[in-house]
Amino acid sequence: MDMHPAPTDLPPAHRDAAERALRQQLADCYHLVDFFGWTETIFNHISARLPGTEHYLVNPFGLNYDEVTPENLIKVDVNGRKVEDSPYDGNPAGFALHGAIHAARADIHCVIHTHTTEVSAIALKRAGFGHDDFYGAQLTGRVAYHAFEGITLFADEKPRMLASLGADKHILVLRNHGVAVGEMDIPRAFFLLWTVQRAAEIQVAAGSIPGDNMALPHSVSQRCADLTQQLIHGDDFAEKFFAAMVRQMRARQRRLG
Repeated sequence: MDMHPAPTDLPPAHRDAAERALRQQLADCYHLVDFFGWTETIFNHISARLPGTEHYLVNPFGLNYDEVTPENLIKVDVNGRKVEDSPYDGNPAGFALHGAIHAARADIHCVIHTHTTEVSAIALKRAGFGHDDFYGAQLTGRVAYHAFEGITLFADEKPRMLASLGADKHILVLRNHGVAVGEMDIPRAFFLLWTVQRAAEIQVAAGSIPGDNMALPHSVSQRCADLTQQLIHGDDFAEKFFAAMVRQMRARQRRLG
């Protein structure tokens, strides 16, 4: 993977340590989404709030995810407008979803939007995500649904998206489209995305096999979801998972030359 910064990348020297660390972690997250094959060419976003501010880091529009570097991430406001000089432009239209969630949910500092084949297939189905498999059970009580209104471009859709998400959900299934997940930081958001993706893959695969699924009682799936939340928020579980995935990605890249 060609990770050489473009000549116009911003130098990191003027960044404080917290911002430099966030930029590196967000660039790693973009690379992981590419590594796992969850990208949609140059589209979609992963956004992360800068600590103590109402500013966010997002990808420069037009770059592939593997071309994102800590230095070329752009800083935007809640409407996706640049608040710092950069030779790159953002995609304010694509930030409509992210900006709406960030502005309304103080508990969400990272939002990831994807529409992989499996996730989009589940988003197309009236029933949405099931909660009978190991990964789907972990999503019990965390999934909200928003009716498709076309490409997410217009500000008037924001309050309806937020009403669909509610005050306590962290997964917003965009009907006929894809999914957005949000969490308190990048490692937790990535782990949630990974769980959603695995749940979608298993549900799609199970749907191709004849016969009934083994249904879980709601009490069991809810307990599974609650225990997962305790693991994620009680210690450094998500950080360890994220770091391990970054190591795996970099090791694979070294082996490939």
